[in-house]
Amino acid sequence: MKPVAIFRHLPIEGPGYFATFLDNNHIPWQLIKIDAGEAPPTQVDPFSGLVFMGGPMSVNDDLPWIPAVLTLIRQAVANDIPVMGHCLGGQLLSKALGGTISGSPVKEMGWSEVNVADNPVARAWFNNISRFESFHWHGETFTLPEGAIRLISSRYCENQAFAMGIHLGMQCHVEMTERMVKDWCAVSAEEIASLNEPSVQSIAEIKTNLPERVTQLNAIAAHLYSKWIAGLK
Repeated sequence: MKPVAIFRHLPIEGPGYFATFLDNNHIPWQLIKIDAGEAPPTQVDPFSGLVFMGGPMSVNDDLPWIPAVLTLIRQAVANDIPVMGHCLGGQLLSKALGGTISGSPVKEMGWSEVNVADNPVARAWFNNISRFESFHWHGETFTLPEGAIRLISSRYCENQAFAMGIHLGMQCHVEMTERMVKDWCAVSAEEIASLNEPSVQSIAEIKTNLPERVTQLNAIAAHLYSKWIAGLK
């Protein structure tokens, strides 16, 4: 099988549990370090799928790699090569398919429950799961591209995930590991302390029962990733 291309936009926002999942399922993958200056591929043919991780930048920023990535996503979609995006990655997928990205009314940082939509597409992705606790770390949100179906919503963000056929865009972070949670908290400690919003948890709250929360989230992620890899060629 051709490798899955994983695009990283910040060293501490790597593939996390997704890499573990691919390794456990004997699926090759290649990390493309946008944060280290690696240029995005110009052709999608060498890959069985494209996966985009998170990052602190905006899809609307004037960065040289963003137009190339949007073109690559459109090329993958046109050729039925599965694309998946986490947070910034979900926003890239939305924009590539005609959606818009704008600031959220509030930042969402920490753990909170998401609800699975009551539609056939959402049930196909989540089966009998109706709600679960996910991890969030964003200040922007995407609209649903034409033809996309909303999968999950949270109290503070209506569009937490969408599907368009074999393609999956998520605003939330299902890829988290304990190490990633701790690293993000360390880097953003001042920002978290300065935000007095119910949608932003304290570091103490974020780290409460962390091993159990991450284990439960990994199970949700494995369920979604299993459906997504079924589309790999």
